[in-house]
Amino acid sequence: MSEKASTRRNKSTGTSGGGSTSKGGSRTAQGAGRGQRGKETPRTGTTAGTSGKGTQRTKDTKGTRGAKGGRSGGPDALKHYRDKRHFGKTAEPRGAGAPAADAAGGFVVQIHDASTMHFDFRLEVEGVLKSWSVPKGPSPDPSEKRLAMPTEDHPLEYRDFEGVIPAGEYGGGTVIVWDEGTYRPLSDDFAEALRRGHATFWLDGAKLHGGYSLTRFRGGDGDGDGSREAWLLVKQNDARAARESRTPDPQRARSARTRRTLRQVASEDGTD
Repeated sequence: MSEKASTRRNKSTGTSGGGSTSKGGSRTAQGAGRGQRGKETPRTGTTAGTSGKGTQRTKDTKGTRGAKGGRSGGPDALKHYRDKRHFGKTAEPRGAGAPAADAAGGFVVQIHDASTMHFDFRLEVEGVLKSWSVPKGPSPDPSEKRLAMPTEDHPLEYRDFEGVIPAGEYGGGTVIVWDEGTYRPLSDDFAEALRRGHATFWLDGAKLHGGYSLTRFRGGDGDGDGSREAWLLVKQNDARAARESRTPDPQRARSARTRRTLRQVASEDGTD
């Protein structure tokens, strides 16, 4: 009986224990493998990126990385933005970092009189301002589909920027804050919805109200055709829709903050 008991103890603490350790080690290795694969999963972006590229890039993971930037909210999310600017010359904010997220995210629409007049539509997502250049500006008419070309992520402080970017600097020209306010995501997991290429949201601004959607209709380099990523910004057909309404003439539009026009800002804030 003693020898049998000893054999049972050996099986319990020896062979079985070793097998358990081996299985546990295997599970640990598998877990580490899964973690490693998670780190390597590429995050896709708006235009050619310097990070997140890889052979596993798919349409479902493409999304809202700024041009040549890192993952939204990551340590290099603003690298491309900063690399393009000389902060000793321009009054644009460098970006001090991402504060804690509010219950409602912010949005801003700026009119930018650069080499080509356009509106910049920006949503606060994952600690940065996801940005799209909208040549004709947002429309309150659901029948109008507005082209929106993604640009690099901007710092949250940029929503306060109104002034003149000096000639010779990237984006040189005058900027006014045409509209601003808060937005409420209508899509589940809003950042992921943007990465997948379609997101809906509700705007509460001084001028823009109601539901809007952003939809990617042409992919970036992940599609393999070398085309630049392009989106559509469309007003939803809700009670805040205004058919036959038009976005105002940018030259006559006034700032939501200071009531100034582009001409007035250029005259008062310009250094030339």
